[in-house]
Amino acid sequence: MVKRTRGILRTAAAAVLPLALAGGSAVAPAGAAMAFGGGWAGRWLSTATGTAAGTSLRDVRAIIGADTGAAANLTGAGVGVALLDTGVAPVDGLPAGQLVNGPDLSFESQAANLRYLDTYGHGTHMAGIIVGNDPASGSRGIAPGAKLTSVKLGTANGAVDVSQVIAAIDWVVENRNHDPANPIRVLNLSYGSGGNPSAWTDPLQFAVEQAWKAGIVVVAAAGNDGNAATMLTNPATDPFVIAVGAAATKGTLSTADDDLAPFTNSGTADKVPDVLAPGESILSLRDPGSSIDVAYPGARSGTTLFRGSGTSQAAAVTSAAAALLLQAKPWLTPDQVKSALKGGTTLATGKAGSMRLKEVNVNNALGLTPLLTSTQLYVPSNGSGNLDDARGLSRVVSNNVKLSGEFTVFGPFHSANWAAYSATGNSWVGGTWMGNPIAGNGWTGTSFASKTWGAATWLGAPWGGVQSWTDPTWSGRAWSGRAWSTGAWTGARFSSSEDWTTSLWG
Repeated sequence: MVKRTRGILRTAAAAVLPLALAGGSAVAPAGAAMAFGGGWAGRWLSTATGTAAGTSLRDVRAIIGADTGAAANLTGAGVGVALLDTGVAPVDGLPAGQLVNGPDLSFESQAANLRYLDTYGHGTHMAGIIVGNDPASGSRGIAPGAKLTSVKLGTANGAVDVSQVIAAIDWVVENRNHDPANPIRVLNLSYGSGGNPSAWTDPLQFAVEQAWKAGIVVVAAAGNDGNAATMLTNPATDPFVIAVGAAATKGTLSTADDDLAPFTNSGTADKVPDVLAPGESILSLRDPGSSIDVAYPGARSGTTLFRGSGTSQAAAVTSAAAALLLQAKPWLTPDQVKSALKGGTTLATGKAGSMRLKEVNVNNALGLTPLLTSTQLYVPSNGSGNLDDARGLSRVVSNNVKLSGEFTVFGPFHSANWAAYSATGNSWVGGTWMGNPIAGNGWTGTSFASKTWGAATWLGAPWGGVQSWTDPTWSGRAWSGRAWSTGAWTGARFSSSEDWTTSLWG
């Protein structure tokens, strides 16, 4: 299929470069791995990229200009960040006061001993980048004063359907002001669906656009299928959101030698990454006993940290940068935040230099003054498309039956009806999403987080017991290549030939 440019960005802010989309084919070039599957963007490679010791968050803060000038005293205080991922673990490096557990919409929500917990290990790594504060190592997140709301979607093997992601985005939009002192202003999606549907009708793109319209900056990982992949993963393909690629920082604090990480999708056929951020060998919180921790012990650093690389890590860095910017200038719209972050450091070497890509710089962003007329005027999705088109070849399976057609994991789905409810903020009523009771009716109970949304027992689904759901694209595999690439669990599976000491998480 060919994706057409959906509009242009018009801005009166002279200091901010305009955004542009180039139309092009969605067909992958010969030899390129097709990014089918739906999943999280990350890799845990041992020697492929980065430094053996890893890149500390202190170094990341310096690279993105968050430790200098007006940015130096910012912590993200007063800003809520929603993390739609694999949950978070109650490790010492995640202060309970900075963490809220939203609803667990994963298949593991039906097991009380797994609910809210990060059995995979990816979400904990992202959370550490954003709000971590580890007493053992001294590692501190980029926005440690922000309030993080975790909405768990992925299981220990990464299984998730795009319908669960859409429901989670809807929940964030409708509950963004649950904490008036820390309203959710940023949504981190290190996820991408398995398909490349029509941009005009895609339900996933419609969902992220509703969040954007509601004042939430949506940050999406660009994908880890390599520079030869000329399409970003969905929803990073959406023109409104901030698509983030990973920068290879070459083990230095200077950005003069930084380049586009070789595992990042270039997106040259449609939309290139809006920004780059450090994404190689990032040291963040380890989740002891999680799938990746057990599978790749070489990625551990000390007892509390883990090395990870990928556009997932870069997206988390960018989400934290957005929180810092919004702390300083809470009146900014998502369009203005995007414009300001795009006014970062122009890279001059290699692939990044030839593409004129910029790396996030918080201090630069603070110096820009986007005008109120900075508005993206793209043609939005109407949300009426088929879920199957967004899934592509990624299908969760229960009792050997693949989920397909216009069904969510919870029951039948009608895209146009859902879009009407989503657009008016009425797809959720308490713990019921589009008529399906899938969570509790509000904040209840206690957990390791400061606040927790209640749980519910899912009613029977047409495909049988939810406990047996898997994702056939990933089931029975180790992560090969690059896992957690923003939207594709295909091309991002960890290969058995790697010992994952530097770990790449997309």
